[in-house]
Amino acid sequence: MTGVPGLDVAGLTAWLREAHADLAGDELTATVIAGGRSNLTYSVDGARIPLIVRRPPLGHVLSSAHDMRREHRVISALAGTAVPVPRAIDVVDDTAAAQVTGTVFFVMERAPGRVLARREQNAGYTAAGLRRLSLDLARHLADLHAVDPTAVGLGDFGRPDGYLERQLATWRRQLDASRSRETPVLDALQSRLADGIPVSARSGIVHGDYRLDNALVVGEADEPRISAILDWEMATLGDPLVDLGIFSLYWNIAELVDAYAERAGIAVPDLRWYRAFAAYKLAVILEGIHFRYQAGDTVGEGFDRMGALVEPLARNGLDTVRAGTQEVH
Repeated sequence: MTGVPGLDVAGLTAWLREAHADLAGDELTATVIAGGRSNLTYSVDGARIPLIVRRPPLGHVLSSAHDMRREHRVISALAGTAVPVPRAIDVVDDTAAAQVTGTVFFVMERAPGRVLARREQNAGYTAAGLRRLSLDLARHLADLHAVDPTAVGLGDFGRPDGYLERQLATWRRQLDASRSRETPVLDALQSRLADGIPVSARSGIVHGDYRLDNALVVGEADEPRISAILDWEMATLGDPLVDLGIFSLYWNIAELVDAYAERAGIAVPDLRWYRAFAAYKLAVILEGIHFRYQAGDTVGEGFDRMGALVEPLARNGLDTVRAGTQEVH
């Protein structure tokens, strides 16, 4: 396969000319870009519009966590809602032909903006602008959870009943499939979460990994805004507070939770179990990255450090869930 790892650029050029001639331009170029730490994301230039190509990781992983069709479907469904998403172009099963990736892959337009993943990237924005941006991100999450799944064709996108129990079982399987060492603290967190599963008060579309560096930012220093929410590979139907738990794990700022609750029209929720679950899920993801890095199956920088983050993250989750077990929201 020629080009960047996991993507045959010549094959992509030929496919685009055949399948989407209106978008084809000169010979394409592609680079691996930052984004989800599991699925591979490529920035593609040379077509009539800038493109993004997404494909599953190079190594073996739990297939349901990297389903290209699901990611393409939810992005397509959310077009026209209050949730900003990129424009979906196509999803292709290239497993047999092996022309482009040798996997299922999908293509979307590359939305404008930049990812803010590190503190130094905030330098171009004012404090007031960054506060506005963070509150907008919280409100976009409430907007996502307000979307009626049936109205946008996602009524069968998941099973809300028993969602939290199935989530724990799914991530337990993911951890078991990625075991290369003992993880006693992570196992203890897993058991504690299973003993205190809360009762879900509502259901909706769940992003699964909602945070600032899964969004694109445009705008001036004092008026930045979100142009698109990215990385929908774990989206499903379920308890929306799972998203809020992940969000508050990264940004433990009460004002953001308040903004979400006001937009959603709900009381400020108790997020202890959800924050602990977010820590568990992220720790399992990092353990999977560590597993694939050890096997030489991960493309990108910084993956050699992921394994060291698993235990402290799991310990944080264990401390959070021990602080109190909620029964009902």
